[in-house]
Amino acid sequence: MRFFNTFRGRLLLILALLLMASLGVQYYLNLLTQQENNDLRESQTQALVAGITLGFTSIPMKDLRVQDLVDQNDQTFFDAATKERIKDIIIIDNDWRITDSLNPDYLPSSDENDAVVYRKIGEITGLPPLMESSRLGEDLKNFPNPITPYNKDQADEAHAIPIETSKGRWYVMVLIKNDKTEAGWRAARPLVYTLGVLLITSLITLFLVWRFARPITNLSNAAREVAEGNLLVRVPDARRSDEMGELARNFNEMAAELEKKRDLEAQLQQAEKSAVVGRLGSAIAHEIRNPLNYINLTLDHLRSKFAPEEPERRETFEKLTSQLKTEVARINQQISDFLNYSRPATAKLVPLDARKAIEESLRIVEPQAEEKNITISVVEHENVPQVMGDPEFLRSVFNNLFINAVQAMESNGGHLGIKILPDEGGEFVRFEITDTGNGISPESLSKIFEPYFSTKETGTGLGLAIVQKIVDIHNGKIEVESTEGEGTKFTVKLPRSNDGWKGGSIK
Repeated sequence: MRFFNTFRGRLLLILALLLMASLGVQYYLNLLTQQENNDLRESQTQALVAGITLGFTSIPMKDLRVQDLVDQNDQTFFDAATKERIKDIIIIDNDWRITDSLNPDYLPSSDENDAVVYRKIGEITGLPPLMESSRLGEDLKNFPNPITPYNKDQADEAHAIPIETSKGRWYVMVLIKNDKTEAGWRAARPLVYTLGVLLITSLITLFLVWRFARPITNLSNAAREVAEGNLLVRVPDARRSDEMGELARNFNEMAAELEKKRDLEAQLQQAEKSAVVGRLGSAIAHEIRNPLNYINLTLDHLRSKFAPEEPERRETFEKLTSQLKTEVARINQQISDFLNYSRPATAKLVPLDARKAIEESLRIVEPQAEEKNITISVVEHENVPQVMGDPEFLRSVFNNLFINAVQAMESNGGHLGIKILPDEGGEFVRFEITDTGNGISPESLSKIFEPYFSTKETGTGLGLAIVQKIVDIHNGKIEVESTEGEGTKFTVKLPRSNDGWKGGSIK
């Protein structure tokens, strides 16, 4: 039974059934044709016997013709079907004269002297071929219709039966009608039916071949796409229960494993590249920080020891040194961002109150928001659980998001809204941070989490990259929606705190 669950078994079974069906139909058609031929021969025999009987009966009766016998209602053997099949009954005497016939043109006539004029059988034209004419011997030369290669294909046929009488040998010739169209259809019908069976069998075979070839074609196309680098392709025939289904499942598993391997290789290459860049960048950053610290200390020393006494010059001096310290602080912050992004991070996870993490970061932007006419609102839904997070890391996440939001609205003011609510699945706490600023263009929206990509002229492009890195370290999710000219919405999902979790760390 397992063999018939395979494609080969099913194919062999279907082909065997088709062969049996073809043979069965052919046998039935042959049987039907044989039966029709038997019925035809029987009806011809009946018509011939009826014609001979009427001819024999009419010979001794001088005053009764064949037509009179045909018209009598008591001829039980001469029914309508027999009448339809008999074309003519011709009585021929020993002088080869036609003494009686169903055809009035062949009947004897009278001349002007009332003498009987007979027509000779040899004068008649257009008679159908005479069957079994070889049995007539020397008498055959008196008949005008012996069977020849030229007339043997005619539909109608003639039969001559000799009768020995006291006046010599007479003949009864019976002409039988055959429907040539019916005979042609009867001869062609087995061929038509056979062609029909062959057509159906061919269609079923083509369907089976297509069904067999389709998985192979799908597999071939999928293999070509895999060779071109598309490891996301899958063969759609994996639900089949035969060998092709098993092959498709194996191929899909292989493609999935190759996809995982490629992703792992890409991650490994990225990790190696990041490690090299990180080590190099860290070394360079430390080398830059040393002179920056010296510059910063020198500026403090200059401001305290060498400030001019004149008010105007002192004001200019203070302004220039403050700008220098601001630029030094900005460069120092960029170096810190770079180091935070490039170095491996270890998060110390502890249960945290979600609102508290938000409020600590809001203190940084509140003075600037008040100055730029930006309102801030925090909405916390009921029964919001604690989150598992590292306080310093989460402060960095929300600091970056809040600073970006305020900077997006600093020209015209606006509103910064924060919502804290449980996620629908219950596994996360969701933070929705919405601003009414300039928004982000669709071209830039897909790149904002990439390192060193920034829409600001003075930005390093590491703020949101650090945000995503920290969210990933927390096994969370971050999403962004933005409409240019209307505002931006960041959604941060952090894992909720589970009961009994004592805290831990994730690298």
